Amino acid sequence: MPTSFRELAELCAELTATRSRRLLADLIAGLLRRLQPAEVAPAVRMLIGRVFPESDPRSLNVSGAALWAALENSFPASRDSYQSAWQGTADFAEGVGRLLNALGHTGAANGAGSIVEVFQRFADIAEASGPGSQARRRELLSSLLSDASPLEAEWIIRIIVGEMRHGVNEGVLLAAVASAAGVEESLVRRGNMLAGDVGVVAEAALRDGERGLRALSVTPFGPLKPMLAQVASDIPDAFETLGPGLSLEYKLDGARVQIHRVGERVAIYSRQLSDVSASLPDIAALVREQMSADAIIEGEVIAISRDGRPLPFQEVMRRFGRVRDLERTERQVPLALRVFDLLWRDGEALIDLEYARRWHELESAAGDLERVARVLPKSVEEGEAFLQRALAEGHEGVMAKRLDAPYTPGVRGKAWLKIKSALSVDLVIIAAEWGYGRRKGWLSNYHLAARDEGTGELAMVGKTFKGLTDAEFQAMTKRLLAIKTSEHGGVVHVEPRVVVEVLFNQIQRSPQYESGIALRFARLARLREDKTPAEADTLSTLRKIASGTAIP
Repeated sequence: MPTSFRELAELCAELTATRSRRLLADLIAGLLRRLQPAEVAPAVRMLIGRVFPESDPRSLNVSGAALWAALENSFPASRDSYQSAWQGTADFAEGVGRLLNALGHTGAANGAGSIVEVFQRFADIAEASGPGSQARRRELLSSLLSDASPLEAEWIIRIIVGEMRHGVNEGVLLAAVASAAGVEESLVRRGNMLAGDVGVVAEAALRDGERGLRALSVTPFGPLKPMLAQVASDIPDAFETLGPGLSLEYKLDGARVQIHRVGERVAIYSRQLSDVSASLPDIAALVREQMSADAIIEGEVIAISRDGRPLPFQEVMRRFGRVRDLERTERQVPLALRVFDLLWRDGEALIDLEYARRWHELESAAGDLERVARVLPKSVEEGEAFLQRALAEGHEGVMAKRLDAPYTPGVRGKAWLKIKSALSVDLVIIAAEWGYGRRKGWLSNYHLAARDEGTGELAMVGKTFKGLTDAEFQAMTKRLLAIKTSEHGGVVHVEPRVVVEVLFNQIQRSPQYESGIALRFARLARLREDKTPAEADTLSTLRKIASGTAIP
């Protein structure tokens, strides 16, 4: 008997009323044990606000405007009905549920359908293309919402927006998978590091238990989540944290890439695990010509000027996602590749090797590909000199890496630290206010949020309208209006999709925000189009910086 999406929605509602991490995992495990094999992957992804694996090129691509259009098409009602439904609600999805209840909507007899059927309806929305595709997506979404019960509609919206608000993050979900499959949680976590997708991991664990998890491995053209870095305030801080056995590398202001090469086949993946090979044919050709082994390597793609100096990150992003008129774009934005890690070579996974060994293997596997500038400093003074050299050459700063550390995909541990000339964090814009004076007609004073590691939710830590030019204000206004979910009192609330790098002078305690902290003198440095909200910095990081310790 197929499992209905209604059961998933009811579970999500129950999770919302639960605060215990253990109970959250137990409730999810109960559902997982009842699922049919084909239901496992879509169910676990939807539980954390995803539909497709991160490496899947498909995207729902449903804007806030499209959601409103679908609602108004499916549920015609007075302006007063809509306004009262959203009065006092926490977010857009809750308002949808209240509106449908107020209108007496019950949905189809079978609701939105089974878990697999709802997944397929999402897939149909994502795959609509060509002339009239926007109208087709709205039609498909309207049909889905019309069939759904109020509770189902609320959670359908949450999945589309990616804002679940039930306290279940990937860690809780992996604990639930371990419990349901009767295996060690460490095995599930390692499987997730290797597979990079909770759906694949859950399927393997529930189908074949420990044997299925152990079969997961590093595989060419199956991208791994990138290992993440914490923040260090300066070189002495890095030495104190990592000890004397560390390396320092230039921190480049580019786009991180993972390159898979077997024979003549080359695939280049972004840090979001998207295949960007078609946008970077020059980098792919360079790898074919100069790399001397079948391997998976990591590196940074940077834009360079005619005199060889690095150009800002925004120049690099002009190339990503572009597939037309590439020859002209290559001339306008020449790119360079600098490699810094080796994850797989000639059939052997290397992520469990210590970093010093991986670098040694990289030296031969990379062939003539240029490695990132690197030193093994014997003293703080030598490290300081290397940092100043990196800054003088136009780079962001340096990375400090523990020489004996393995590679841990998707983990923000203390083995890698980033040291920059200015304090900055990556945050998510969750709302913006209409400006006045010179900024009239533009969305500005952006509401900035960090991730709460415990709940997976976004918590506000400040506002700023500083750092953008007039042209950038206009572009940001257009971008945010396309993902608008609601507007109250001059504040436009948006789907949490836009990640920005934020410079600041200090972090202080604040009773104004539920997070309890606020950025002082915040200003936007740039868009981080290469990052997802899941990769934004955490409250833990900000609190440690605020307390004078930059290492979470």
